[in-house]
Amino acid sequence: MKFNTLGYTGLFVSELCLGTMTFGGKGIWANMGNVQQDDAQALIARTIEHGINFIDTADIYSSGTSEEMIGRSLKNLGVRREDVVIATKVCGPMGQGPNDAGNSRGHIFDSVKASLRRLQIDHIDLYQLHNFDTVTPIEESLSALDALVQQGLVRYVGVSNWAAWQMARAIGHSERLQIAKIATSQNYYTLAGRDIERDIVPLVKAEKLGLLVWSPLAGGLLSGKFGRGKQGEEGSRRTTFDFPPVAMDRAYDVIDVMERIGADKGVSVARIALAWLLHQPHVTSVIAGAKTVAQLDDSVGASEITLSADDVAELEAVSKITPEYPAWMQRTRGAAVKPPLANA
Repeated sequence: MKFNTLGYTGLFVSELCLGTMTFGGKGIWANMGNVQQDDAQALIARTIEHGINFIDTADIYSSGTSEEMIGRSLKNLGVRREDVVIATKVCGPMGQGPNDAGNSRGHIFDSVKASLRRLQIDHIDLYQLHNFDTVTPIEESLSALDALVQQGLVRYVGVSNWAAWQMARAIGHSERLQIAKIATSQNYYTLAGRDIERDIVPLVKAEKLGLLVWSPLAGGLLSGKFGRGKQGEEGSRRTTFDFPPVAMDRAYDVIDVMERIGADKGVSVARIALAWLLHQPHVTSVIAGAKTVAQLDDSVGASEITLSADDVAELEAVSKITPEYPAWMQRTRGAAVKPPLANA
């Protein structure tokens, strides 16, 4: 298993991360999976066997049940706290009250204590704001996260599903206030949806943030069960919960190429989807969820696949995003404003 630093930090995380949105099966999360305690523990045990040291969850996943299952499993398995990097998130509604959601200081302080209790740990390695709060000032959220870092309850902080301009503002405020800066950005990113390459990836590169990828199979669309003439099994995630949104015609073109490359290498379409992400130098870790140990094993197999330059070029050609302004203007005219080199 390959390891990367978590953004501009000294913490190493595996290039694959176990996603636990499938744990619990409560409410809307039943669409993602209904993994119960024994199977969750088996998945975590197998994760450790594979050399994966990174586990991602969120307080909102099955109303805290996912966190509880992780904590119970790690304790039952006797996993050393130092041997696992645990990431969780805050923002989503955890109750019916007006202050039971968002990125306010109060909700963050209340939520971190609840997550620590459910996970049965004394600190969280990566604490992420799960979404952007349009009401709470960014400075309030950032200072609350910094307080948690100073208290030793949280080691690093990050965001998920934020726009590039929102992250840029957060970084600017952190530098001005001299408080803990965000270390990571967790985003949806697949061959079926490369939108983050417009603004978020350039920001990640410029600010040396760790990029964590969620839903790398586009909600199961790139699992190999879907394609032209294939609509997946009855009751599968994509057939019951059509998310994330995808331009299907283009996605089928992408799947056609993935199927051909997968057939040539004798591997699943899912492995090709994950392997492409692992070939992207700006990706720190790919969060792969699983309902069974067999699914987890197949995902881990992606780390052993080498895509040729031709494979990558073909995949990127069929999945490329439409250029948008001002990016196309900067690419076509930017060179004209560069001064000549002194020694040219």
